Order: sequence, then structure tokens, then C-alpha cells
Amino acid sequence: MKTIPIRHLKASQKEPSLPGNFMIKSLEELLNGKDMIHELHRHDFFFFLALKKGVGNHEIDFVSYEVTDYTFFIVRPGQVHELELRSNSEGFMIQFNTDFYYSIEKEFNSLLQKASATNYYQLEKNSFLKLNLLLISTSTEYKNQAVAYKEVINSNLRILFIELMRLRNTSNKTSNTKDSYIQERLEEFLHLLETNITSKKQVSQYANILSLSNYQLNAITKQALGKTASELINEQIILESKRYLLATSNLVNQIAFHLGYEDVSYFIRFFKKNTGYSPEAYRKKLK
Repeated sequence: MKTIPIRHLKASQKEPSLPGNFMIKSLEELLNGKDMIHELHRHDFFFFLALKKGVGNHEIDFVSYEVTDYTFFIVRPGQVHELELRSNSEGFMIQFNTDFYYSIEKEFNSLLQKASATNYYQLEKNSFLKLNLLLISTSTEYKNQAVAYKEVINSNLRILFIELMRLRNTSNKTSNTKDSYIQERLEEFLHLLETNITSKKQVSQYANILSLSNYQLNAITKQALGKTASELINEQIILESKRYLLATSNLVNQIAFHLGYEDVSYFIRFFKKNTGYSPEAYRKKLK
């Protein structure tokens, strides 16, 4: 069973005195006058891409986004993506793994979860430039390592996540304490789906972890997304199936076993019911 190619932070990309292999670099430095082309793969770390100026395409979990000026991308650990970025793009790339944000505090983790729930942000110029000042400051602290530079970097990132969270919530002017609770529990559920889908496929399993009843979990997902918890579980299974079909050459039966299905024919029927294609037909269509 081949796994989806996973990229790790290289020793040359990280600051050893910062926990979690944190790294920030300007795109001008990274591109060095050349186009950046990353074929389909996944990371075991968070990947941020902030583009003051950009041309290209970025596909995250099979959703394609045009790279334009004032765009901001976040790829969570485990997601698959491919990227084409033209050589004249400007901005910053940030990478860090889970050790970095776990080492700080619970509030930081919560802000990161909320900000990273959205993969793509298209910002107005002024909004982007506000974030860009934080990134410039973070890059300067990272390079110069002045007194208390780690604390400045952590503070800048906390503000960055808050600003992204605000942008994400702009359309919801009427949010209240109840809505915030529902959103937080939904994000917990979605995070659990991403990390446990190969071993847990029942609503009751996730409800138990979250200390909720099946009814309460379904009420949360229906109010927030208009879908049952079971529908979201099925969507995550299909997403992980697509990841392996398109990013590896594994046989369908190998993918089915990896996802926890001993009955391959059942997996094939399940996939076709939810996509309209058999796994092999989907692979041929998309590759």
C-alpha cells in the first residue's frame, strides 16, 4: 500500500530555536526568478501562502482556486494540494508543525483552528496590507532574532489568526454566544473527522468523544451546515478516497482496506452512490 507523498519540513527550512520547526520566507527568495510547481502531495504541517502579487493556480482537496493578488491560502496537515505559482509572485510562505502551536497555549490553538477552517481568502487591498505588515514584522523577527523575538512572532501570529477569523465571520453579522458554541463544536467534529476517518465511521463514536448525544451532534451540524453528521462522515470518506485514488497508484482494494472496508464491493458501491462513478472510472476521468 503506497501512501500519498508527504512533505516534511527540511532541516534547512526551520529555525532550530523555535519549537515546531517554524519557518517564514519571502516568495521572492523562494522563487528566485523561477516558477514554483508542486505536484499533488500532502504535508504533515501547516502551510500558509500570502500573496501580495500572484499568478497561478492552487488546488486544495480537489477544489481549484485561481492565484491572484491579495489572496491568502491555508493548507491544513493531511490535506492534499498542488500548486503552480509564477516567478513574479510576491508575498510570504509560512510553515510550522503541530509542536509549534501546541507549545504555546490553548487559545492560540483555538484561533488557528478557526482561521484554518477556511482554505482560501480573497482579501481587499487594504485588508491584505494590514496582514502583510504582520508578516513583514514576523519575517524580520525570524531573521534578526532580537531579544524576545519568539514572543513577538507568537503575538504576530495570534493577531494574524484573529484577523483571518474576523474576515471569515464578516458575513455573519448576527453571531451570538450560541452560534459561537455551535461553530466551536462543529470545528472540533470536523477536526476529528480528518484525523480518525479510517477507523471511526459512526456518528455515535464522534458524539461520545465530544461528550454529546447523537441528537445534539446532528442538531449542531444541521444548524451550521444544513447536513447531518452522517452526511459529513460520508463526505470525509469520499474525500479521503479521492486523495488516494488521484495521488497514488494503489489498487482499489488496497484503498478500501486502508479506509477500513473489508468488503471491497461495498466500498465500490458506496463510492459510486456518492460520486456517480466507480473508483476506477473516477481515477481515469480525473487523471
